[in-house]
Amino acid sequence: MAVSPLEALEKIITNIKPLNTQIVPIENALGRVIAEDIYASFSLPKFHNSAMDGYAISSLDNSVVKVIDKIFAGDDNNTLLGDNTCIKIMTGAKIPQNTVAIIPQEDVQILENGDVVLPKNIRKMQHIRNIGEDISDGEQLISSGEEINFAKITILSSMGITHIHVYKKPKVVVFASGDELKQHYEIARSYQIYNSNTPTLIARCVELGCDVEFSKTSSDDLESLKDLISSSLRADLIVTTGGVSVGEADFTKRAFSELGFETIFDGIVIKPGKPTVFGKIGNSYILNLPGNPLATSLIFEMFGKIIIQKLRDSNALYHNYINAKLSSNLSNKAGRVTLVVGDFDGTYFTPSAKSSPGMVNVLHRCNSLIALGEDVSNLNVGDMVKVLPINWNFLSDKYKDFLTR
Repeated sequence: MAVSPLEALEKIITNIKPLNTQIVPIENALGRVIAEDIYASFSLPKFHNSAMDGYAISSLDNSVVKVIDKIFAGDDNNTLLGDNTCIKIMTGAKIPQNTVAIIPQEDVQILENGDVVLPKNIRKMQHIRNIGEDISDGEQLISSGEEINFAKITILSSMGITHIHVYKKPKVVVFASGDELKQHYEIARSYQIYNSNTPTLIARCVELGCDVEFSKTSSDDLESLKDLISSSLRADLIVTTGGVSVGEADFTKRAFSELGFETIFDGIVIKPGKPTVFGKIGNSYILNLPGNPLATSLIFEMFGKIIIQKLRDSNALYHNYINAKLSSNLSNKAGRVTLVVGDFDGTYFTPSAKSSPGMVNVLHRCNSLIALGEDVSNLNVGDMVKVLPINWNFLSDKYKDFLTR
């Protein structure tokens, strides 16, 4: 029995077991999901330091001071300031213990004898970076389940961390079934079509942080499909397209069934993509997608992406959205959730003029979609809709109702 989209997402999240972890250098951790909490082992800054190239002073009452020393960043200089003195200091350098302010070098006047004339209106503690004002010792910096990006690499390296635990990359096998399909590097006869689904899904899985393997197109016969499936069961996720409807030549369901397929859901009450099937054989999860290219991509964006996020044990498991205004009237056949692709310009969402499930010349012109609730039949210009990005990830660690109602 087909499930609702929300039920399908819930079954994905509750049924998938995340992958094991491994230790990698932080240089190789970009895009990986961290499997440990990271805490600061010391404060940053470690010491009070200068935020400017300038002069450290110990009193706000002096107008002319004598330069007694110079401190560069990285120097372990413990000189103290005396009366009517200053120390020239560089950005990032440790300040003398009795410093009350840093005067930027462009704000002073240098006399012929080398003494420094200070400006008026000096603020106490100006241009001083205090211990721990950036990071406190023991502060939690990164939580398990977060994706490592360049900014988190900054945090890790600033703590002197060289290696971290991350979840393994999901191993994905992608294949399509159909005697009518030819690969893009083959010659297609007039009665055959090129297989665009497999290259599309391979590219998207790589973008989502997976190790992906292409498997040849299967013939529409039972034994050929079973052989292909059996050889793919080393993968964490198998993604297939085609052969999940009720056509006479659609043997995919039967082939999986004879190999011990455990169904998690069979069909989704959604348009396009109703015949989508999700289950597992042993430790391999299997997502059977419809064969129509646009339907394949949209269903993968809605559900396949979340499968991968769960395998990676990411905290970001829920669709997020951006509120936008509709740029034109939109009619819809109510009764099930409907996915509508289009373009979001920062203010308005414009539905695509073309949206047939079998089309390929649609998604590359679109950057987002909206998911219409089952009760929506008409929307008007200016109505608010919830935009879900397609070609960039915008997920949340908390559930949000992403349906436009």
